[in-house]
Amino acid sequence: MKQAKGINTICTHVGEVTDEQFKGAISPLYMSTSYAFDDVAIKRYPRYFNTPNQEALCKKIAALEHAESALIFSSGMAAISHALMAFLQAGDHIVLQQTLYGGTYNFVVTQLEKYGITYSFTKGWKATDFAQEIRPNTKVVYLETPSNPLLTITDMEAVAQLAKKHGLVTMIDNTFASPVNQNPIDFGIDIVIHSATKYMGGHSDICAGAVASTKINMKRIWDSSICFGGSLSDQTVWLLERSLKTMGLRVRAQNNNAQQMADYLNSNADVDTVYYPGLTSHPDHELAKRQMHGFGGMLSFELKEQLDASQFMKSLNLIKASMSLAGVESTVLSPVKTSHSLMSEADRKMQGIKDGLIRFSVGIEEVEDLVLDIEQALAKVKSKAIPI
Repeated sequence: MKQAKGINTICTHVGEVTDEQFKGAISPLYMSTSYAFDDVAIKRYPRYFNTPNQEALCKKIAALEHAESALIFSSGMAAISHALMAFLQAGDHIVLQQTLYGGTYNFVVTQLEKYGITYSFTKGWKATDFAQEIRPNTKVVYLETPSNPLLTITDMEAVAQLAKKHGLVTMIDNTFASPVNQNPIDFGIDIVIHSATKYMGGHSDICAGAVASTKINMKRIWDSSICFGGSLSDQTVWLLERSLKTMGLRVRAQNNNAQQMADYLNSNADVDTVYYPGLTSHPDHELAKRQMHGFGGMLSFELKEQLDASQFMKSLNLIKASMSLAGVESTVLSPVKTSHSLMSEADRKMQGIKDGLIRFSVGIEEVEDLVLDIEQALAKVKSKAIPI
């Protein structure tokens, strides 16, 4: 029986391009956008997702997600939109989880109706919430766990079983967890989507997306994606393969740091609420333990009412106030001003996203240094706070 490879072995070795000419230790980079078409087994073209570097990287991502096949795209939203449009057409309906990345939400509410596709958002993130929204013309169920930015946890197995009962395709945004912490296909989910910009890239210098599933599902996505043209340049493909080699090490270090930072913030008198599935106080902590290998490097928190969240973020020295997440450096942002700014205030409130919510992407720095930075920032904000 063939033994399964460990996560770091997959990250390092699966999906390499062999350097046949010079025997180099890493994948050579093939920058060509034009390949021969006569007397070749494969007609290669960047928009067909099959250049040597593209093809090899897809094998690595498929192996990481326990999938048969994968494709890489120019951004996380390209991956999301290409996957959705491959399985939806006029007259169809999609059920989406209420707690959702703002970019996905904006795509759904601004784009789908023009194609005659209707949608429903769940009122919560339990399997029963999804069941209530299924209609006769529903084709896709879309979930996100842990969710952005409130770290809600959805029971993947329960939702997958519900969808299979109704003959529906399940899609999940697995960005916050990464393949290191969670493999949705093992729980019955059909299609796994990533913003590879985040933990797969890990260094805040790559923009990419990924989708993994069965060969049949990926062929369907490929058929439409070659028309949409969301392919990734081979330079970025090569950089992403390089970054993936250390993903297991990075993410496990971030898991450890995030747990310590969540514990610290949860005990801090200046912090009102901490959202992190690794805390025993998290309402779905036991579920997260059951379906995750680690609780992730992402958390969110709210300061006490009298403390200004914006001033707090501006007062940080080591932790950067920055737009994205999952880099080796720790960052914070305001979801209201960035990731969920395209949502209406009413929709944000319905999800539970308050104006003062701070999303914290924990990096690989020493925890002691992160704590000291937060302490000095809190001291500055508290000195200017108006007592209530």
